[in-house]
Amino acid sequence: MDERGVTFYRWEDMPKEQVSDVLDRRLITGDRVMLTHVYLKKGAVVPQHSHENEQITYILEGGLRFWIGKDESQVIDVLPGEVLHIPSRVLHKAEALEDTVDVDIFSPPRQDWLDKTDDYLRQK
Repeated sequence: MDERGVTFYRWEDMPKEQVSDVLDRRLITGDRVMLTHVYLKKGAVVPQHSHENEQITYILEGGLRFWIGKDESQVIDVLPGEVLHIPSRVLHKAEALEDTVDVDIFSPPRQDWLDKTDDYLRQK
């Protein structure tokens, strides 16, 4: 077994990026996967978007309402202890039902989050 490249993290030691007035996040990135903590204030909206990255969202605190698809006809509330899998290129939008902490896992890592070109999240 090869142990090279193993890295240990503590969330509280990771820098917290303020993306907007209602959304902060912490990122941990490997070669082929990204693990994030996203902190949303009640009422925060993540506008409709899609990405090549497969996404798994796991709610730790609070809750998110997701609208899925171009017509937003599928509505799913994801609450603490619940998980939502969003396949690659599926349009989705979300709103924080209350102050929320969620874990998002992306594969591959979100390059737009790493290079801060995720303008859809940075709108006031």
